[in-house]
Amino acid sequence: LPGTVPEEPRCTVERADASLTYSLFLQRFAFSRPVILGGVTDNSAFRALCSREKLLAAFGPFPVRLSTANTYSYRKVDVPFQEYVEHLLKPQDPARLGSDTLYFFGDNNFTEWGPLFQHYVPPPFRIPGTSPAYSFGIAGSGSGVPFHWHGPGFSEVIFGRKRWFLYPPDKTPHFHPNETTLAWLQHTYPTLPPAQRPLECTLRPGEVLYFPDRWWHATLNLDTSVFISTFLG
Repeated sequence: LPGTVPEEPRCTVERADASLTYSLFLQRFAFSRPVILGGVTDNSAFRALCSREKLLAAFGPFPVRLSTANTYSYRKVDVPFQEYVEHLLKPQDPARLGSDTLYFFGDNNFTEWGPLFQHYVPPPFRIPGTSPAYSFGIAGSGSGVPFHWHGPGFSEVIFGRKRWFLYPPDKTPHFHPNETTLAWLQHTYPTLPPAQRPLECTLRPGEVLYFPDRWWHATLNLDTSVFISTFLG
């Protein structure tokens, strides 16, 4: 239920504000460590279009592709967006495996969702030689994706709060790929010595997390959340 999943005691990801220049971003963060960016975009117009009522009115009958909430989320299920919102958008069951938990993140049909994404203001920074691709998601409290890695990207919270856990590429986290992030937080996280704990922080609406290439990361939605990522491929 909302509020039952705690925030971290202390955010250990560095923060930067709108005074961060592109050259400093490249020098300090782009290839070396994550950073939370505040005040670098204004997505109030996009946020207004992402209310439950507006999204259901615009996309209710369209199919969305759900993925399983495990590290290797290969299983896909297509359902009407309205069915997902009204019947599947629930708090995470702590006893349910990741392979049995369906989650709407990414796999967006750009023919249908493109008009919405046109209103999104992406972060102002890019990695040379990459191009951006959007991944939009909506998920219930306690849901999330367990540890995995891919190329660099940004993730912004539109509604709700999203807790992140990150490890550098040379420090593989201890986890089971079919265990949900919530189960990992309840069972494994408390056993970790301080030196083995991840970098972590909770993002709130309007905040953007940048993660470099090949950084391990897991996510946990503390509330029913709307979020959008910009992957740099």
